[in-house]
Amino acid sequence: MKKPAAVLLIAAFCLVLSACNGGKSKTETNQSATASAEQTTAAAEHTTVSAEHTTVAATTKATKETHPQNDEPSDLTVEQAGELQMTIGNTSVSVAWEDNEAVEALKELCREQPLTISMSMYGGFEQVGSIGTALPQNDAQTTTSAGDIVLYSGDQMVVFYGSNSWAYTRLGHITDKSDGEMADLLSNGDTVITITMT
Repeated sequence: MKKPAAVLLIAAFCLVLSACNGGKSKTETNQSATASAEQTTAAAEHTTVSAEHTTVAATTKATKETHPQNDEPSDLTVEQAGELQMTIGNTSVSVAWEDNEAVEALKELCREQPLTISMSMYGGFEQVGSIGTALPQNDAQTTTSAGDIVLYSGDQMVVFYGSNSWAYTRLGHITDKSDGEMADLLSNGDTVITITMT
Protein backbone atom coordinates (compact mmCIF):
# COMPACT_ATOMS: atom_id res chain seq x y z
CA MET A 1 0.00 0.00 0.00
CA LYS A 2 2.88 2.38 0.72
CA LYS A 3 4.54 1.67 -2.55
CA PRO A 4 1.62 2.73 -4.78
CA ALA A 5 1.24 5.93 -2.70
CA ALA A 6 4.88 6.82 -3.32
CA VAL A 7 4.49 6.11 -6.99
CA LEU A 8 1.44 8.33 -7.14
CA LEU A 9 3.29 11.10 -5.30
CA ILE A 10 6.20 10.93 -7.71
CA ALA A 11 3.81 10.87 -10.68
CA ALA A 12 1.96 13.95 -9.33
CA PHE A 13 5.26 15.79 -8.80
CA CYS A 14 6.32 15.03 -12.37
CA LEU A 15 3.00 16.34 -13.70
CA VAL A 16 3.37 19.59 -11.73
CA LEU A 17 6.94 20.00 -12.93
CA SER A 18 5.87 19.28 -16.50
CA ALA A 19 3.05 21.80 -16.27
CA CYS A 20 5.41 24.49 -14.95
CA ASN A 21 7.93 23.87 -17.72
CA GLY A 22 5.13 23.81 -20.29
CA GLY A 23 3.77 27.14 -19.04
CA LYS A 24 7.17 28.71 -19.17
CA SER A 25 7.76 27.50 -22.73
CA LYS A 26 4.39 28.89 -23.81
CA THR A 27 5.17 32.26 -22.25
CA GLU A 28 8.55 32.39 -23.93
CA THR A 29 6.92 31.42 -27.22
CA ASN A 30 4.38 34.22 -26.85
CA GLN A 31 7.12 36.75 -26.02
CA SER A 32 9.16 35.60 -29.00
CA ALA A 33 6.14 35.88 -31.28
CA THR A 34 5.37 39.38 -29.94
CA ALA A 35 8.98 40.52 -30.47
CA SER A 36 8.95 39.09 -33.97
CA ALA A 37 5.68 40.91 -34.76
CA GLU A 38 7.12 44.19 -33.44
CA GLN A 39 10.24 43.77 -35.58
CA THR A 40 8.07 43.05 -38.63
CA THR A 41 5.98 46.18 -37.92
CA ALA A 42 9.12 48.32 -37.47
CA ALA A 43 10.55 46.97 -40.73
CA ALA A 44 7.29 47.77 -42.52
CA GLU A 45 7.28 51.33 -41.12
CA HIS A 46 10.91 51.81 -42.19
CA THR A 47 10.01 50.62 -45.69
CA THR A 48 7.07 53.06 -45.77
CA VAL A 49 9.30 55.99 -44.66
CA SER A 50 11.91 55.05 -47.25
CA ALA A 51 9.22 54.92 -49.93
CA GLU A 52 7.94 58.38 -48.84
CA HIS A 53 11.47 59.79 -48.99
CA THR A 54 11.90 58.34 -52.49
CA THR A 55 8.57 59.85 -53.58
CA VAL A 56 9.49 63.28 -52.13
CA ALA A 57 12.91 63.18 -53.83
CA ALA A 58 11.34 62.22 -57.16
CA THR A 59 8.72 64.97 -56.82
CA THR A 60 11.38 67.57 -55.96
CA LYS A 61 13.48 66.56 -58.95
CA ALA A 62 10.47 66.69 -61.26
CA THR A 63 9.53 70.13 -59.89
CA LYS A 64 13.04 71.48 -60.48
CA GLU A 65 13.04 70.11 -64.01
CA THR A 66 9.58 71.53 -64.73
CA HIS A 67 10.22 74.88 -63.03
CA PRO A 68 13.92 75.75 -63.45
CA GLN A 69 15.55 78.28 -61.17
CA ASN A 70 15.47 81.88 -62.23
CA ASP A 71 19.25 82.25 -62.28
CA GLU A 72 19.18 82.01 -66.07
CA PRO A 73 16.32 83.78 -67.88
CA SER A 74 14.35 81.88 -70.50
CA ASP A 75 14.30 82.92 -74.16
CA LEU A 76 10.84 84.42 -73.66
CA THR A 77 12.10 86.58 -70.78
CA VAL A 78 15.07 87.81 -72.80
CA GLU A 79 12.83 88.60 -75.77
CA GLN A 80 10.41 90.56 -73.59
CA ALA A 81 13.26 92.47 -71.99
CA GLY A 82 14.70 93.45 -75.42
CA GLU A 83 15.53 97.14 -75.71
CA LEU A 84 17.37 99.44 -78.07
CA GLN A 85 20.99 100.25 -77.27
CA MET A 86 22.80 103.16 -78.92
CA THR A 87 26.53 103.59 -79.48
CA ILE A 88 28.00 106.88 -80.73
CA GLY A 89 31.39 106.13 -82.26
CA ASN A 90 32.88 103.82 -79.63
CA THR A 91 30.85 105.25 -76.75
CA SER A 92 27.77 103.45 -75.46
CA VAL A 93 25.06 105.80 -74.18
CA SER A 94 21.93 105.25 -72.10
CA VAL A 95 18.72 106.30 -73.82
CA ALA A 96 15.20 106.80 -72.47
CA TRP A 97 13.23 105.84 -75.57
CA GLU A 98 9.78 107.23 -76.34
CA ASP A 99 6.76 104.94 -76.35
CA ASN A 100 5.45 105.61 -79.85
CA GLU A 101 5.06 104.00 -83.28
CA ALA A 102 8.34 105.37 -84.59
CA VAL A 103 10.36 103.70 -81.82
CA GLU A 104 8.44 100.42 -82.25
CA ALA A 105 9.27 100.48 -85.97
CA LEU A 106 12.91 101.21 -85.10
CA LYS A 107 12.95 98.15 -82.83
CA GLU A 108 11.63 95.97 -85.63
CA LEU A 109 14.27 97.39 -87.94
CA CYS A 110 17.03 96.47 -85.47
CA ARG A 111 15.64 93.08 -84.45
CA GLU A 112 17.41 91.09 -87.18
CA GLN A 113 20.67 93.04 -87.28
CA PRO A 114 22.21 96.25 -85.91
CA LEU A 115 21.37 99.52 -87.66
CA THR A 116 24.40 101.64 -88.61
CA ILE A 117 23.82 105.32 -89.45
CA SER A 118 26.51 107.57 -90.90
CA MET A 119 26.04 110.93 -89.22
CA SER A 120 27.08 114.39 -90.41
CA MET A 121 27.47 117.60 -88.45
CA TYR A 122 24.91 120.27 -89.21
CA GLY A 123 24.27 123.80 -87.95
CA GLY A 124 26.71 123.62 -85.06
CA PHE A 125 24.15 121.95 -82.78
CA GLU A 126 23.28 118.54 -84.25
CA GLN A 127 24.35 115.45 -86.14
CA VAL A 128 21.99 114.01 -88.74
CA GLY A 129 21.98 110.80 -90.79
CA SER A 130 19.72 108.69 -92.99
CA ILE A 131 18.03 105.69 -91.40
CA GLY A 132 17.58 104.10 -94.81
CA THR A 133 13.81 103.72 -94.53
CA ALA A 134 10.83 105.77 -93.43
CA LEU A 135 9.44 105.42 -89.89
CA PRO A 136 5.95 106.47 -88.73
CA GLN A 137 5.81 110.22 -88.11
CA ASN A 138 4.08 112.14 -85.36
CA ASP A 139 5.70 115.51 -85.86
CA ALA A 140 5.13 118.32 -83.39
CA GLN A 141 6.79 121.68 -82.95
CA THR A 142 9.69 120.97 -80.59
CA THR A 143 12.49 122.92 -78.98
CA THR A 144 15.31 120.44 -78.51
CA SER A 145 18.17 120.29 -76.01
CA ALA A 146 21.49 118.43 -75.83
CA GLY A 147 20.90 114.67 -75.78
CA ASP A 148 17.58 114.72 -77.64
CA ILE A 149 17.09 112.14 -80.43
CA VAL A 150 14.42 112.92 -83.02
CA LEU A 151 13.09 111.79 -86.37
CA TYR A 152 13.18 114.40 -89.14
CA SER A 153 11.36 114.09 -92.45
CA GLY A 154 10.42 110.49 -91.65
CA ASP A 155 13.78 108.92 -92.52
CA GLN A 156 16.46 111.07 -90.86
CA MET A 157 17.74 110.57 -87.32
CA VAL A 158 18.97 113.69 -85.55
CA VAL A 159 20.99 113.73 -82.31
CA PHE A 160 21.49 117.11 -80.64
CA TYR A 161 24.40 118.53 -78.71
CA GLY A 162 22.81 121.99 -78.82
CA SER A 163 19.29 123.30 -79.29
CA ASN A 164 16.94 123.90 -82.23
CA SER A 165 13.23 124.48 -82.77
CA TRP A 166 11.43 122.55 -85.53
CA ALA A 167 8.70 120.00 -86.21
CA TYR A 168 10.09 116.60 -85.17
CA THR A 169 8.94 113.19 -83.98
CA ARG A 170 10.60 112.49 -80.67
CA LEU A 171 12.53 109.19 -80.43
CA GLY A 172 14.34 109.49 -77.11
CA HIS A 173 16.80 111.31 -74.91
CA ILE A 174 20.36 110.40 -73.85
CA THR A 175 20.28 110.35 -70.06
CA ASP A 176 23.84 109.65 -68.94
CA LYS A 177 25.70 112.54 -70.63
CA SER A 178 25.87 116.19 -69.68
CA ASP A 179 25.61 118.99 -72.26
CA GLY A 180 29.40 119.25 -72.30
CA GLU A 181 29.83 115.50 -72.78
CA MET A 182 27.33 115.55 -75.66
CA ALA A 183 29.33 118.32 -77.29
CA ASP A 184 32.53 116.27 -76.89
CA LEU A 185 30.84 113.29 -78.56
CA LEU A 186 29.27 115.13 -81.48
CA SER A 187 30.96 118.45 -82.18
CA ASN A 188 34.37 117.21 -83.36
CA GLY A 189 33.48 115.85 -86.78
CA ASP A 190 31.22 113.33 -88.45
CA THR A 191 30.58 110.09 -86.60
CA VAL A 192 28.75 106.77 -86.82
CA ILE A 193 25.79 105.71 -84.68
CA THR A 194 24.98 102.03 -84.14
CA ILE A 195 21.65 100.88 -82.74
CA THR A 196 21.14 97.28 -81.64
CA MET A 197 18.59 95.22 -79.73
CA THR A 198 19.93 94.02 -76.37
